[in-house]
This record gives sequence, C-alpha cells and structure tokens, in this order.
Amino acid sequence: MSRFTAAELEAARDRLVPDVLADGLHVLFCGINPGLMTAATGHHFARPGNRFWPVLHLSGFTPRLLKPAEQGELLSYGLGITNVVARATARADELTAEEYAEGGRRLTAKVTRVRPRWLAVVGVTAYRAAFADHRAQVGPQERMLGDTRVWVLPNPSGLNAHWTAATMAEEFGRLRVAAEG
Repeated sequence: MSRFTAAELEAARDRLVPDVLADGLHVLFCGINPGLMTAATGHHFARPGNRFWPVLHLSGFTPRLLKPAEQGELLSYGLGITNVVARATARADELTAEEYAEGGRRLTAKVTRVRPRWLAVVGVTAYRAAFADHRAQVGPQERMLGDTRVWVLPNPSGLNAHWTAATMAEEFGRLRVAAEG
C-alpha cells in the first residue's frame, strides 16, 4: 500500500511539514499533527485512508478532488493548512499535554499574524487539549483568535468511525457557507 518502507516512515518523524499558508485566507485548516506518511511526503493528510481531501471536495471547498501533492492549489481558493503540533507521529495519542498546550500558543500567534477569517481545527480532542476548552463540540466556537473565528471540525482520519464522509462533508459545508458570508 505504501511506497515507503517502515524504516523510511520511521525516519520521517524528524521531518517538518511546511504549512500551506498566506495572509488573509478565508479558512486555515489545522490538523492535529503530521502522520508519518505526511512527514515522508511533505504533503498534508497524505495517508490513503484519510478523508480530508475527499471531504473538502464533497463539501464544495474545492471544485475537484485534489491529491495531497496538489496542496499548494488550496491557496488559490483562499484555503491553507497547518497543524497544532509540528512533530510527526504514527498516532496522535503519542503527543503530550504539554505539546498540545504549546501548539495552542504557537497556533494563536500564527493565526494572529496571518489573520485568516476562520481557523478550522480538525479534531475536537485536539482543540480541547490545545485550548483547554474541555466542553468544546464540533461546530463554531465562541473563542476568537484576534479577529479570526474558530470552527471545530470532525477528525477526517479513517479511524474516526463516528463520522462518515457524507456527515463530515455536511459539517465542512456548514463552515464553507459561514466563510463565504
């Protein structure tokens, strides 16, 4: 399935994945942290089972299904991608509470600097940990980061069986409508 060996994926833990970022985006999507496949390729949400790219298209954010290697095209749609934590791991449960808290501080500084209209954190657990908001639910949040509104989206990982691609696309679509308004 993977074109990378286990050793190559393990070596990817030390690679930083660059943000897809510009000033004044409509929506800045924020993953939890890079997986090993993402770190190995340098492309966000690169694991084949991850539903981010299909859901982004199904929700109307992109006119066609983009491949992870085409992530740079997001900027032409006013979209970008970053992560709460920069460190690549095989699983998000390898991250510490301290990494999430520091990631929340760094993300706040980044968002304040580039000023997207919306920050969309994909993963309610990551949002709760990064911003110490243990009651947060999927959807728009009361919290703002500077002038930026915050929306929590379901985690598109294939491991998140509570959400189907269709129900995720509905939630992503709600954000798209809000971002267009």
